[in-house]
Amino acid sequence: MPFIYNPPSDPFLEVIYQDDDILVLNKQAGLLTVPGKDPKHADCLETRAQKEFPTALTVHRLDMDTSGLIVMGLNKFAHRHLSLQFQNRNVDKIYEALAIGTPQETEGLIDLPLICDWPNRPKQMVDHDRGKPSQTKWQTINQDDDYFRVQLTPITGRSHQLRVHLMELGHPILGDRFYANERALKMKNRLCLHSKEVTIMHPVLKEKMTFTSKVPF
Repeated sequence: MPFIYNPPSDPFLEVIYQDDDILVLNKQAGLLTVPGKDPKHADCLETRAQKEFPTALTVHRLDMDTSGLIVMGLNKFAHRHLSLQFQNRNVDKIYEALAIGTPQETEGLIDLPLICDWPNRPKQMVDHDRGKPSQTKWQTINQDDDYFRVQLTPITGRSHQLRVHLMELGHPILGDRFYANERALKMKNRLCLHSKEVTIMHPVLKEKMTFTSKVPF
């Protein structure tokens, strides 16, 4: 079936935190972070934010199908400061996911280099010769009959990193239309991946701030 973009509209915008310099939002699954090239893909978190906060500037992104925390800058200084934090890996991010199966271990480090799978973009793939270094820490939270809840801490921030790494571990994320096997895809009607915690250095206050978002699955 061809993809039809139908972003959720309720709530239109969920603000977690806002001051003179930063804006923290909770993005819903199915909503783009920034506009797509197609005019039909203009509705996104960035354009919604700018209707209420005209100076809001995007610092980082989440996949359309991933939900959770997004940090924006509300002026050029804050935007640059935050962008450098993400670029230099000075931001702590924690995700939660539901993945199929029962892992043999309860925690570990996935260290597999990733590269774009160009014939099938935007999909990514492991490539030990040309891929960029990519590391993800994982830890099981609890086990259900045929899937488990897992906490994911990305060390690097490659596109689709968490999704590909769990697939390569043999445990694709439930509801993942790109990487899940048929059984895992049918188990949930959304990608069960959520950015639940982000810790940044406030650009002006120079204090570490941690924001959290309730996992919706």
